[in-house]
Amino acid sequence: MSDLLKKINPNRIPKHIAVVMDGNGRWAKKHGYLRAIGHKSGVKAVREIVQASDDIGVKYLTLYTFSTENWNRPKLEVNALMELMIDSLTKELDGFQKNNVKIVTIGDLSLLPSRCKKKFADVVEKTSKNSGLNLIFALSYSSRLEIISAVKSITTQVLNKEIKLEDIDSDVIDKNLYTNSIPDPDLLIRTSGEQRISNFLLWQVAYSELHFTPVLWPDFKQADLFSAVIDYQQRERRFGKTSEQIKK
Repeated sequence: MSDLLKKINPNRIPKHIAVVMDGNGRWAKKHGYLRAIGHKSGVKAVREIVQASDDIGVKYLTLYTFSTENWNRPKLEVNALMELMIDSLTKELDGFQKNNVKIVTIGDLSLLPSRCKKKFADVVEKTSKNSGLNLIFALSYSSRLEIISAVKSITTQVLNKEIKLEDIDSDVIDKNLYTNSIPDPDLLIRTSGEQRISNFLLWQVAYSELHFTPVLWPDFKQADLFSAVIDYQQRERRFGKTSEQIKK
C-alpha cells in the first residue's frame, strides 16, 4: 500500500474523481448472498474510498449512487436500498463531521421517499459549513434529464429576455446543470469490468480520463483507487491540443 502511495505525484492529484460503483449484485451472487448483502458490502467500499480520496487531497468525489433507471428494479430491492442509504447516513454523519467532509447531492431528489429525502437534506445542512472533501451523491440521477432540464431553464431565460439567444455558450449550459458549482471530473472510474458511461455526467466528462477496472465495487479498496490515480497521472491530457503545445 505504502509503495503505491509513494508512486503518486502529490502535485498531480485529480481535483475531482467520479465513480460508477458497479458490481454489488454480481458480488453477492458470486458469494452466494442476497443482492441486499452486496449493497451493504458496497457501503464499506464507499467508506474506504472516501477516506483514501481525502488522504491524498482529492477535493471532489462524486458517487453514482442511484440512477433514474434504478427505479425499474424490483420494488423490494429499491426499498432495501433506500433504507440502507438512510441507515448509512445516520451512522456516517459523525465521521463526516470529524473529517470535515461536505455532503452534496445532485439529481431529482423529489422522487426519493420522504424519509430518505429528509435524511439527505439533514446531512447536507449539517455538513454545509465543512471545508474538506466535497462528497457528492448522484441520486435519482440521469444525465440526459439533467441536460433536458438545463435546456428548459435556458429557454425560459431567453423567453423572459434574461439572456439573448446568442449569449448561449458552454458557460451558460454549465450554470444550468445540477453540477453548476462543481468542477468537471478529471478522472472517471467504473468498476466491475463494464466499459460504458451509463448516463452519468455525459456533459461533464467530455475530457475526463476514463479508468475501467474488473474489480467489483465491494472489493474496491484503497489500493485500487491509488492504482487508478497512478494510471491517471501517466496520461497526457491535451484537451484537443498537440503534445508539443502542452509541453510549452
